[in-house]
Amino acid sequence: MRRIIRIAYTMMILCAILFVMGCAKKTLEPVTPEVSKPQPPGQTGMPAEQPGMKMETSEASQGAGAASGKSAIEKARTVFENTDIYFEFDSFELTPEARKVLADKAAFLNSHPKIKTRIEGHCDERGTAAYNLALGERRAKAAQDYLVFLGIGSERVSTVSYGEEKPVDPGHNETAWAKNRRAHFDILGE
Repeated sequence: MRRIIRIAYTMMILCAILFVMGCAKKTLEPVTPEVSKPQPPGQTGMPAEQPGMKMETSEASQGAGAASGKSAIEKARTVFENTDIYFEFDSFELTPEARKVLADKAAFLNSHPKIKTRIEGHCDERGTAAYNLALGERRAKAAQDYLVFLGIGSERVSTVSYGEEKPVDPGHNETAWAKNRRAHFDILGE
C-alpha cells in the first residue's frame, strides 16, 4: 500500500512539473536584419565600434578576455561545488529550494557537457550508522534522479553515501543537524 501511495505521489509531482513547464509562455523577439560583429570572450556588453572610436584588439587584450572567461568558469565551478541541497529530518524528499538548486546545477552541467559530478549523501548524527548510510544513499539518489529528469546523462552523475561520518557542523543541536542533512556535489573532471 505504501508503495502505491509513493508511486501516486511521484506521478502527481511529475505531472505538476510537466504542467508548469508546458504552460510557460515563450516570447519571441523580432529578428533584426542588422548583423553585429562577434565580441571577443570577456568583452560581451561592450559598446560596438563607432566612427572615431578605436576598439583595442591586440593579442594582450584578447588574452585578458580569455583569462576573464576562464575565471568565470572557475567561479561557476566553485559555486557548483559549494552549494549543497538540504533535507528535512528522516527524509530524502527534495524540497522546492533543493529543486531550484538542482535546476541551476543541471544548467551548469548542460553548458559543460564533459563535466561529471559525484553526489555525496549526508545525514545528522541521530539514528544508527547503518540507517544513516542508507538514508544518505537515498538522498544522493534522489538528487541524481532529479538531475537525470532534467536531462543530465546518468553516466555523468555518480553517488556515494557518507551517512553521519562527515558532518559539516560537529554540533549536537538542531542547527547543526539541519546543516548536516544534505547532499554535496563534487566535480570529478571532464
